[in-house]
Amino acid sequence: MMGKAASLAAHGIEGGGERMDFIMNFLQDRWYVIVGALVVLFIVVNLVKTVMKWILVLAVLAGLFYYGANYKDQLLEFGTTVGAQAAAEVKAQLARTFSEEIKEAKYAANPDGSFTVTTKSIKLEGKAGEGDVKVTFMNQTFTVKMDDVIKGLIDQAKKNAGL
Repeated sequence: MMGKAASLAAHGIEGGGERMDFIMNFLQDRWYVIVGALVVLFIVVNLVKTVMKWILVLAVLAGLFYYGANYKDQLLEFGTTVGAQAAAEVKAQLARTFSEEIKEAKYAANPDGSFTVTTKSIKLEGKAGEGDVKVTFMNQTFTVKMDDVIKGLIDQAKKNAGL
């Protein structure tokens, strides 16, 4: 579930396959709505033999389309919420792991003004004065905002290096 959520968060629901991904998600999650609409359409087509039949068919299809459009909004909201929760959880786990490994943290200042902080399972890369830091944790690389926790970790690594 986290992989799917992270994917939704990372990619929004964007890209060339946006419509196909949306349709597949809708069909997987709401298949019973499609089956219900097909049953209603079958009954209408077989029982009603007038112009009213086509009005009812169009009304069912319009209702299904409206429901699907609202479902896309729900997916986008779900992706945003889960993405924020996943980012917060990763940051908390990162802080816990770093606090355990901080004594062995190594700080390296690079000639271009950037720095690298490494422990046995975490790598932080950034530039002094910038608001973002690139973090590699559990073989995944992502960018996080520089906050007090990250600054504290970097400062402790500097102290370990004698800077």
